[in-house]
Amino acid sequence: MVRCNLVVLWGIFQGYKNTPVRRYPTMPLSDLACKNAKPREKAFKLYDENGMFLLVKPNGSKYFRLKYRIDDKEKLLALGVYPDISLKEARDKRDYARKQIKSGIDPSAKQKAEHHAMTHTFERVSREWAISIEHTIKPITHGKRIRRFEMHLFPQIGAKPLIEIKAPDIYTALKPLIESGQLETAHRARADISSVFAYAIAHGLTDYDPAQPVAKQIPSFKVEHRAAITEPRELAVLLRDIYGYQGTFVTQCALKISALLFQRPGEIRQMRWQDIDLESREWRYLVTKTEVQHIVPLSRQAVEVLESVKALTGNQGYVFTTRPGRPLSENTVNQALKTLGYDGKTMTAHGFRSVASTILNELGFSPDAIERQLCHMPRDNVRAAYNRAQYLPERVKMMQAWADHLDGLRNGAEVIPFKKVS
Repeated sequence: MVRCNLVVLWGIFQGYKNTPVRRYPTMPLSDLACKNAKPREKAFKLYDENGMFLLVKPNGSKYFRLKYRIDDKEKLLALGVYPDISLKEARDKRDYARKQIKSGIDPSAKQKAEHHAMTHTFERVSREWAISIEHTIKPITHGKRIRRFEMHLFPQIGAKPLIEIKAPDIYTALKPLIESGQLETAHRARADISSVFAYAIAHGLTDYDPAQPVAKQIPSFKVEHRAAITEPRELAVLLRDIYGYQGTFVTQCALKISALLFQRPGEIRQMRWQDIDLESREWRYLVTKTEVQHIVPLSRQAVEVLESVKALTGNQGYVFTTRPGRPLSENTVNQALKTLGYDGKTMTAHGFRSVASTILNELGFSPDAIERQLCHMPRDNVRAAYNRAQYLPERVKMMQAWADHLDGLRNGAEVIPFKKVS
């Protein structure tokens, strides 16, 4: 009997447990209720409808929040701060968020992702990219790239979020360069922008590169070879002008060595005594452009020039210097040429390389030996080590023949082209 009664009671309890609880609807929030909500000692909530509520902090701040569940997890979504966001605006945001949730989208995660994307401006991502590749390039190249961004790109699109930048924005930023004829700089800048977007895509900051379509909108440019004098009569006049130069003796010696050795201007002006062996008649140094060791055979005339300037700068680190510890400035040789009447369209310091390359080929020397002497060599370490001394015996003869040829031109002798000495 007792057992029967217990079974009956258990059935009644189960029926009561599964009966839906009748909930009386709460009153939704009103603008007046939001406005009049006074802070308390502890934060409290004023509930609206469909999971939204107003959180009132002890300091009086009021925040609209939405409580929701997604993937079986309870979450909160910030809808805004009252009164900057009105009750109606908060409800509109709530309703939009509920539609997202219904579609399987987590509005909180999406909101965080959008905020993250908006904080990643073009300038910020560009500087992050520049830092990421800094170890792969030379400091001077890195500095030039940063200046290009700062001068031409950051003022236009630097503050713009990366995800908002479109192809027309990039073209507008590059347009002043295009209109002013700085086409090479425009192409380099566009390529840099494209690299920034490639970095951003790899890091999940954006989905595509808007700089790609801009490439074909920038006119192509012709590479202008540096001015050089290769006609024998004009070259003879240039050499006589150099030897009659009335500026400083150190600069005159730098001019002579530029013609005799035809290495890159930066390498010549930064030539160091520690790299020169006058007895062996060799200049051995690291070529920073190609990052390989290079050997320059010194002709009798080159040794004479170096011995003459050694009396002035032999106790200094640099061969060509007017201030202790500092090489000649980057423009010294070009400025000296201008003083002699040769502007940048006629002859430059770099032009001595073109002069030597052209004439030595005409004189019959091996193109490979000439290229090795110009240090046009591969970056590959093994090949570079092999190429460093390759053709050296021929290059020794070639450098002496080149110096003799220049002497002949300068002294007015009739110089007849000849084949290389075997």
